[in-house]
Amino acid sequence: MQQSLASRIAIALIGWAVALLLFFPIFWMVLTSFKTETDAITASLVFHPTLVSYAEVFQRANYLGFALNSVVIALGGTVLALLFSVPAAYSMAFHPTPRTRGTLLWMLSTKMLPPVGVLVPIYLLFKFTGLLDTRTGLIIIYALMNLPITVWMLFTFYKEVPNEILEAGRMDGASTWGELVHILLPLTLPGVASTGLLSLILCWNEAFWSLNLTSSQAAPLTAFIASFSAPEGLFFAKLSAASTMAVAPILVFGWFSQKQLVQGLTFGAVK
Repeated sequence: MQQSLASRIAIALIGWAVALLLFFPIFWMVLTSFKTETDAITASLVFHPTLVSYAEVFQRANYLGFALNSVVIALGGTVLALLFSVPAAYSMAFHPTPRTRGTLLWMLSTKMLPPVGVLVPIYLLFKFTGLLDTRTGLIIIYALMNLPITVWMLFTFYKEVPNEILEAGRMDGASTWGELVHILLPLTLPGVASTGLLSLILCWNEAFWSLNLTSSQAAPLTAFIASFSAPEGLFFAKLSAASTMAVAPILVFGWFSQKQLVQGLTFGAVK
């Protein structure tokens, strides 16, 4: 009994230590955002808090415009990815072919390709089609970027649903669309929700494509952060303030949706 209690305490301490280690960069970023530029280059925890960096950030850049772009692009990319991945995962899970496994592995392998490897052709395609520096262009590229992950996650969730349930629906006259919407989606709603939440977070945090395919009109918050890195050096306090303002919405959203996210990711784990 004592050994079991000691092992649980040890595991809890290790968990807290890992959590604090992961959270420390965020804590230090928020702390630095309340410093002056002079205090920001020191590692001291003793300083006079000030909002001067936040005031300068608001004065220099249109934060609300960048934030609106992030919301529209992240939501649009997530919805578009789900619109394609839901029927794709349904087809692969319940109507597999000899090529299904190979297709899934091929889709996953595309995530191993460095984005810079396809930057030039995608940039040229966007230039010729007029999608450069547009929300529509980023929504498309974000949806394509997350499609392999969303298809794999939904495929895993769908495989947990017994095929007999769908067969019973077919015997009652359900069409393919009715089978998908009225039977499968309600049964796997936690999994679909967690997939959408993960895709939303990935879209919000994506920086590579936003920095290379936008300039001003459609730039999201990742470009907003990068704008505070000047050629002559880094303004640590203002950069920290901009970063805090950029990550705060998704951190709050993640905090309130963590229960749904964990529930979805563990869907079907216990039978």
